Amino acid sequence: MDRTDGIRDVVIIGSGPAGYTAALYTARAQLKPLLFGSSIFVGGSLTTTTEVENFPGFPTGVDGPDLMDNMRAQAERFGAEMIDDDIVEVDLTGDIKLLTDSAGTVHRAKTVVIATGSGYRKLGLPNEDELSGRGVSWCATCDGFFFRDRDIVVVGGGDTAMEEATFLTRFARSVTVVHRRSTLRASKAMQNRAFADDKISFAFDSEIAEIKSENGMLAGVVLRDTFTGKTRDLDATGLFIAIGHDPRTELFTGQVDLDDEGYITVESPSTRTNLPGVFAAGDVVDHTYRQAITAAGSGCQSALDAERYLAALSDKTPAAVTA
Repeated sequence: MDRTDGIRDVVIIGSGPAGYTAALYTARAQLKPLLFGSSIFVGGSLTTTTEVENFPGFPTGVDGPDLMDNMRAQAERFGAEMIDDDIVEVDLTGDIKLLTDSAGTVHRAKTVVIATGSGYRKLGLPNEDELSGRGVSWCATCDGFFFRDRDIVVVGGGDTAMEEATFLTRFARSVTVVHRRSTLRASKAMQNRAFADDKISFAFDSEIAEIKSENGMLAGVVLRDTFTGKTRDLDATGLFIAIGHDPRTELFTGQVDLDDEGYITVESPSTRTNLPGVFAAGDVVDHTYRQAITAAGSGCQSALDAERYLAALSDKTPAAVTA
């Protein structure tokens, strides 16, 4: 039988910079937040990275897992409660939000902050996850600095891939863009910028067939022609995969408004969703920046929005509520 506990002021779904920042701010506001950090993705995507050099306050850099552990500990210090479990069912439409965890426990809350993030689309090849942070990356802004004077491969044909390739030329010796088709999907402006860069070359009608490793590091890739099936080796010590992101919003479909790509829509510049008392922050709403610092900033906004919503609720008189 399902068990039902008391009503929380705030429940946060998802960890990472957005979730942990929301927990920190709501905890300091004495709202005693409960955060569900997932049974698998605790700490978000930064837990799969090595050194983070662009998060403010760490002049010599910080390991991604260490940064997330510190953010979690800081929120816990002020009274945030963390559960490393999944929310598997939600009903966010009522005044009291109902959230069911994997054990069948129903949690009730006046406000919910959704910070479930997004996942990088992967190639699905052996060694891909194993070599993450060891030559394979999904974020040029995060990791490009570590690839000075290297030969780099970028996979993808859209605007993001062209942005990544162009950005990486600041550091790389060469950048090869691998795309399955004979033409790019990127905007003309982005295409023209990439075509004009002497460091960028293109392998059209090609896909990555194999990721090669040596001593635990990326040692190159095998390209396969999408028409003939023929393969060839391509030396590289950096592989950046830029084939898109998938927001983790399946749980909220049909309740919270989503855009055409599945991201939660909010009433910018706030973090309010279409449902009163439900807020969203971090990469689950962010098409554009997808940085730890921007996720943390929106986590702060969601906490302040939730706090103000709760204050407005408490200010309502019984007559006003009835009316």
